[in-house]
Amino acid sequence: MKQDRSVFLKQSPSLPFVEIRQADRSSACYHAHSHDEFSFGVIDQGQARYRNLNQLLPVVQGDTVTINPGDTHSCNPDQVQWSYRMLFVDSQWVGELQKEWSGQHGQDYLPFHRHCEQRPELYRQFNRLYQALLDDSNPLASESLMIEYLSCLFEQPTHALPRQLGRIDPALQKVTEMLRDQLDANLSLDELANEAQMSRYQLIRAFNRRFGLSPHAYQLDQRIIKAKALLKSGLPLADTANSIGFADQAHFQRHFKKRIAITPKLYQSFFCHE
Repeated sequence: MKQDRSVFLKQSPSLPFVEIRQADRSSACYHAHSHDEFSFGVIDQGQARYRNLNQLLPVVQGDTVTINPGDTHSCNPDQVQWSYRMLFVDSQWVGELQKEWSGQHGQDYLPFHRHCEQRPELYRQFNRLYQALLDDSNPLASESLMIEYLSCLFEQPTHALPRQLGRIDPALQKVTEMLRDQLDANLSLDELANEAQMSRYQLIRAFNRRFGLSPHAYQLDQRIIKAKALLKSGLPLADTANSIGFADQAHFQRHFKKRIAITPKLYQSFFCHE
């Protein structure tokens, strides 16, 4: 199978808790998925349909998109090809930074308040940050630019109060924990509904309302998130697929590519070099 080389992935050499992704004239499409990290980036060429939870937004060249950890989203081109750059920043690092800003030391994250920004100065600021992150010679410059940039993205009205990011109903929380703790298990809808003390219908409605996904789709999404970490660690593809509950590599590869737009083998090659 010919690999899609329109996509570039790299861990930042100057700030290792940042992952860089760039697509150049790509026609790749994504199924709904989520990330553990805060992610944000810019559209460099073309236009796309960006869905974040239940909000659908058109985005064009020069726009900035933002995604909170755990938010189900997809972003697919309206035309044949588009170009974009994204950064994925460790949520714990962002959380510690936000504590410095606020002086509060609880467990809450401050989320992005808008899913799309149309400010030319943000695009220019992103360009400077992106180039610094590709450079391994000056971590001080990279981190300084990152903090300055995030301070702009997290700006909020003075009357707005911080809210907890990702707060969900306790019953639903029990089910999501069950799914994440047993990624290799084929749990039944009855088992999940019993855990939540809901009917099967109520559970499916609750998942779709909160995540925009069915329980099964949520489980697949969590499997792919785990797979990314395992692939980065160098675990062989067959072992990765088996450890997270896929029946075979073909099944794993199909679902991985739907959400990440490249094959597991190519994804691993960006982070593990022989």
